[in-house]
Amino acid sequence: MMLEAGFGFGWLATSSLDAAVPHFAAKAKRILQVFCVGGMSHMDTFDYKPELDKRDGKPFDMPTFFGQAGNLYASPWKFRQRGQSGLWVSDLLPHLAQRADQLTVIRSMVAKSANHMPAVAQMNTGFILTGYPAMGAWVTYGLGTENQNLPAFVVLPDHRNYPWGGTLQWSNGFLPATVQGTAFRGSGDPVPDLSSPFDQKRALRWVNETNRAYADQHPGESDLEARVRSYELAAQMQLSVPDVVNLDGETEATKRLYGFDQPETSYMARRCVLARRLIERGVRFVQVYHGASGKDWDAHGDLSGNHGSMAREYDQPVSALLQDLESRGLLKDTLVMGVTEFGRTPVAQGAGKKGRDHHPNCFTCWLAGAGVKPGMAYGSSDEVGYQPAENPVTVYDFHATALHLLGLDHEKLTYYHNGIRRRLTDVHGHVVRPILA
Repeated sequence: MMLEAGFGFGWLATSSLDAAVPHFAAKAKRILQVFCVGGMSHMDTFDYKPELDKRDGKPFDMPTFFGQAGNLYASPWKFRQRGQSGLWVSDLLPHLAQRADQLTVIRSMVAKSANHMPAVAQMNTGFILTGYPAMGAWVTYGLGTENQNLPAFVVLPDHRNYPWGGTLQWSNGFLPATVQGTAFRGSGDPVPDLSSPFDQKRALRWVNETNRAYADQHPGESDLEARVRSYELAAQMQLSVPDVVNLDGETEATKRLYGFDQPETSYMARRCVLARRLIERGVRFVQVYHGASGKDWDAHGDLSGNHGSMAREYDQPVSALLQDLESRGLLKDTLVMGVTEFGRTPVAQGAGKKGRDHHPNCFTCWLAGAGVKPGMAYGSSDEVGYQPAENPVTVYDFHATALHLLGLDHEKLTYYHNGIRRRLTDVHGHVVRPILA
């Protein structure tokens, strides 16, 4: 076990890299996760299925999310082998295809739910029910923070809306309240109520003194301790946040690389640059959402239109992020995770039979950076991408591997709650060692 429940506020307030307690030597210092909300199709991105081309339009009598069997549907995009590694990536993602030699693609992911909200919850928390701590909260709980002026766990939601489940997707759950994620808004003040038109130093000092006196009389109350910490952190953030979110100092070359100058990529480009700036300043876990309820990767009726639009927003900024991290020497100790909550069916769906349904039985996620073998694919799906053919990887395995790269044993990172020693991976999970460098 890492830090026991009774420690409360004090450990986070004083934690630093030196005070962190990893179980063994870490390959990664931090995680940057890019979450494609809605279900990115594996068969149209990273999992080449020539059998779908051969059997396009042929019946396939297997159940889907809505219980509809249908006809197989070949990908509208061509696949090519990319880079020196020969990794298969489709023309849907031409910029990420150029980064193929940096990617570790897992083509045999398996999730537990075909519904968006519980599936997003599982990818975030390990559980399909809400109320459990997010992975970023677990990482912060285990390792603390490297920067006392910014939150250790920062979330950059899509500019259009929150994902299914909203703020519950970056909750601390039953962990101390100090480890919950802090969401930065896409427009206006990045953190609501952070700025102030007057000098708050005297008022803040009085509030802190009063709160601390009360906290000393009621030790172990994490909500109160988190409130005290929030006032202190807010005062520090009033100075640090305006600097980190001000992108004016980025070079014109960097802005063009990410796609600031293009309407389709500008919002995602800004969030990806902000994510890099947060990483540079010692934020432990940064999560970038692409897509939200109402505008996401959920391609039921029009795969080409939906994925084409979403990929144009996502592809260039995320590719630029990997290139930028590498050029700045940050990729060597940052684990980048490209995730989605589930994949999509190999059969057509919708009135025009040109969409794909939800599919948790088999999908693809990718990793890049610290501690993983670049330019490789692990696991495989069957000939049409319906289920794993070899080396299935559960979400528990995925989380266990990420924690391992941070120097954390997923079976030892625990918290006692309601009579159970809880952990991110529940009672499951194995480190996927073949992908480790």
